[in-house]
Amino acid sequence: MRALKRYDRRGFTLVELMIVVAIIGVLAALAIFGVRRYLASAKTSEAKNSVGAITRGAAAAFERETAASEILTGGNSSGAASHSLCGSANPVPNGGPPLGVKYQPNTAEGSDFEQGTSTAGWKCLRFSMTQPIYYQYQYLQGARIGTTTAPDPGPTGFEAGAVGNLDADAVPSYFIRGGTVDVATGQLAVATQIHIENEYE
Repeated sequence: MRALKRYDRRGFTLVELMIVVAIIGVLAALAIFGVRRYLASAKTSEAKNSVGAITRGAAAAFERETAASEILTGGNSSGAASHSLCGSANPVPNGGPPLGVKYQPNTAEGSDFEQGTSTAGWKCLRFSMTQPIYYQYQYLQGARIGTTTAPDPGPTGFEAGAVGNLDADAVPSYFIRGGTVDVATGQLAVATQIHIENEYE
């Protein structure tokens, strides 16, 4: 009777335990990879949303009619209102993209996103960020942002972009969206998608 009870209380073999540990190890590795990818995606969504907002600001600024201030004498007419892109803005932060850390924009007048005029810079775009950022943001009118594989908007266009370096290595990531003014029609055409290079770098 005692021998039978001993066999009823049989435990796991070493092979069974090793299989369970191996399965747990594989699941843990997959979970770590998934969490890292999720965190990186959360960071890149900042760049995508901000580049979209800068592009919308550039399009809205182009749609606004601007007219020079004039003093008219009797019998004269004012000059016609025109549409124009905002002039280039200083990159924020100015020293390059943060290397795997966040940068807190300075909200003092004349600093970071608080620079520009009604016709140029961040004030013209009506774009500002007050929360810490992972990327360097740029807006250039008639010029390119550091990459040659994005469609070239030409001298009558603009590029809005975010440059990042989340893993602090020598390879930056780019999120760029551009637009160009058709000289013949005077209409602004904006890229349909954000051009992305090295998304998780």
